[in-house]
Amino acid sequence: MALKIRLTRGGAKKRPFYHIVVADARSPRDGRFIERVGSYNPMVERDHPERLKLDAERIKHWLGVGAQPTDRVARFLGHAEIIALPARSEQTKKSQPKAKAQERLREAEERKRQAEEAAAAAVAEAAAPAEPAAPEETGTPEETGETAEA
Repeated sequence: MALKIRLTRGGAKKRPFYHIVVADARSPRDGRFIERVGSYNPMVERDHPERLKLDAERIKHWLGVGAQPTDRVARFLGHAEIIALPARSEQTKKSQPKAKAQERLREAEERKRQAEEAAAAAVAEAAAPAEPAAPEETGTPEETGETAEA
C-alpha cells in the first residue's frame, strides 16, 4: 500500500482550510485517510501560529514507514525542519514557450550577441592607436630608381 502525506480540503466556499493527513495514494483527495497529522489555514497571516500545525512525532513515524509527502506538504515539512527542504524547479515544461517562440528568442539573442560583438569591435578599433600612414612619395618612378613597366 503506497502511503501519501497530503492535504485534504475543508472549510467553506472561498474560505479554504486544509487537514494534513496520511492516506492511501489511491483514495480520493477528501476521501478516507489513515491519520490526521496536522492542519493548514491559508487565510491567516504567514507568521500566525494557527497557520500551520504539525504533529512532528507522528509525521516522522509515517516517513519512517515509507509515506511520501506531496510537493506542498514537503515544503511545509522542510520549513519546519522535519525533512530537508526540497529544491524548487524554476519552470515547469508546461510554462515554457512553444517551439516557434523559443526559436524566435534564440534568433533574437543571436542578433543581440552579434550587435554587441560589432559594437565591441568598433570600440576596440577606435581605441587602438592610429598607425602612422606611410610617407607619400611625390617623386616620379625615375627619381626613385624604379622602372616603369608597360
